[in-house]
Amino acid sequence: MKILLIASNTAMTPYPVYPLGLSMVARALLDADHTVKQLDFLEQEKSLAALQKEAKTFSPDIVGISIRNIDNVNLVNEQRYIDAVGDIVASLKKITPATIILGGAGFSILPREILKATGADYGISGEGEKAMVDFCQNAAKNIYPQEKIIFGGKNLTGKEISSAAYDERIMQFYLKSGQMAGVQTKRGCAYGCIYCTYPFLEGNTLRVRDAAEVVKDMKHLFEAHKAGYIFFTDSVFNDDEGFYLNILHEMERQKMVIPWTAFIKPSRFLDVRAVELMKATGLKAVEIGADAATDITLKGIGKDFDFDEVRRTNDLFGGQGIACAHYYMFGGPGETKETVLEGIENIKSLNKAVSFMFMGIRILPGTGLYDLAIKEKIITGQTDLLVPVYYVAPGLDKAWLETTLTEGFKHNRNCIFPPDKLESSLQFLHKMGYSGSLWEMLLAERKRKPRS
Repeated sequence: MKILLIASNTAMTPYPVYPLGLSMVARALLDADHTVKQLDFLEQEKSLAALQKEAKTFSPDIVGISIRNIDNVNLVNEQRYIDAVGDIVASLKKITPATIILGGAGFSILPREILKATGADYGISGEGEKAMVDFCQNAAKNIYPQEKIIFGGKNLTGKEISSAAYDERIMQFYLKSGQMAGVQTKRGCAYGCIYCTYPFLEGNTLRVRDAAEVVKDMKHLFEAHKAGYIFFTDSVFNDDEGFYLNILHEMERQKMVIPWTAFIKPSRFLDVRAVELMKATGLKAVEIGADAATDITLKGIGKDFDFDEVRRTNDLFGGQGIACAHYYMFGGPGETKETVLEGIENIKSLNKAVSFMFMGIRILPGTGLYDLAIKEKIITGQTDLLVPVYYVAPGLDKAWLETTLTEGFKHNRNCIFPPDKLESSLQFLHKMGYSGSLWEMLLAERKRKPRS
């Protein structure tokens, strides 16, 4: 069958991200002998007419649309993305009789609501590779499921998680924004953060890819696509079990040094030797997932570390000359005026780091925060969460919180509130030829010359 896959993401903050999940589904379909074409809405300049033209030319039997995010989780400057998906579906239905099926992480969080809002024919909730292949194999026999939402079955493990079929045209579009390309080393999340959907979407057991296959992907991106930076897309790269060390040792064995970055969890298992190994294999910058800025609020969101561990982790990387970005959410469970003020000072005390601050925490089903929000009567079981609802600790005034965060960080160039404040400036830097992580650009002592 002929299958058109479309990445619908329109988010550009903090940087545009290659649609890796879409390309992994494409690989599964190609391996099953289907004809596949990949399109990206951003690369098509968000033009519905351009998508229609491509669809007419390709004449697909099935269209798969990937949804990465529902919204930008930014209470101060909300942006919703589902309306754009609805527009894509409506425009395609005007010019093709193809069956339209939705998928992706964003869809899987609220599948029934999104399917209804967009008018698509079907949706896959969960991992899409096997489910999409099964759907297309049956559709070729004119067999379609009675239920409009297909819930993913058995999760893929090990070598079943294959390399992505990276699309050259789409890749070159994203490489213009920082030379960064994504690679996944594992799926699943074993941690208990109460706001996070990763365990809900991917399960709480780590499913690790073969290290040699991961390194092969990196080589391919670096050599064939001329990527300047590898971004490991795992929810947490440095898992407590130490699987990430297999990747580093394989890079070391192959004498591979490629600039890379990843999400890092503050952890007592992380030491100087591990960071030195990361740097030796090409690590240039990290995104540290602290998410709260005091011991009280870290405990409130289910973290298994305190702020001293956050500071130690930051200094481990900073001491090796590695640029660090942090993300913090104010207003979570246990937040008070006192913890807000303490958190501001804690963040400002971090050395060689850029920090992005969010106000409130987006409430999503399948999380502990959802259950807490119902218990505290912030939402009910019937609340439409397709419209963003944010948890702000009871008794904490939103206007006071926004003013306090604005005033608290306004004189610190490395502390960004709201988190999209520098979006246009960062996009300009990328257009001028700067490559790699944005954190290096923002840190004064890490200034570099533009690429020629």
